[in-house]
Amino acid sequence: MKNIYRHTETIFEKMTFVAISLLGNSITFIVAVCGVIFFLTNRKFYTQDIHSSVGDVILSVTFLSLFLIQKSSNHFSAALHLKLNELIASNASASNAIINIEEKTEHEITELSKEYAELSKEYAELAEEAKEGETKKEEIKEAIKETKEAIKETIEAETEIPRANVKKEKKIIEV
Repeated sequence: MKNIYRHTETIFEKMTFVAISLLGNSITFIVAVCGVIFFLTNRKFYTQDIHSSVGDVILSVTFLSLFLIQKSSNHFSAALHLKLNELIASNASASNAIINIEEKTEHEITELSKEYAELSKEYAELAEEAKEGETKKEEIKEAIKETKEAIKETIEAETEIPRANVKKEKKIIEV
């Protein structure tokens, strides 16, 4: 059953690619304009009442807009993919498996998406461990600082005792 579904999806994706290519083509737009002009110059168009004529004009404009929008979308999508491919190719640590992802099937894209979701989770875990490591590093630094202060206080306390004894001895000697 899965093979039938995958085969159907592959055929549908190929048909979609062909349809998008046709709808976004300049020649197809010119053919559509010619068809609309032919329809609007037809005698049957002039014999209709005004409401039908206005509806037909609106339908014709909408029909032609479909081709313009698809052409614009194809252009934008191709430019965006090219920019992303350049960024991916220029980054040494990036995976080149997604450079031409727009040519992959929906199933392949879904599988890649799952892989990147797993990588994202792993990255989040590593980031959390690094954050914990930074916290431990800060705790160690604080403990070292406290130890240094304690040693310094101990050294100062030890040096004060003999000084106090020296002062007492000086007083005894002076008397």
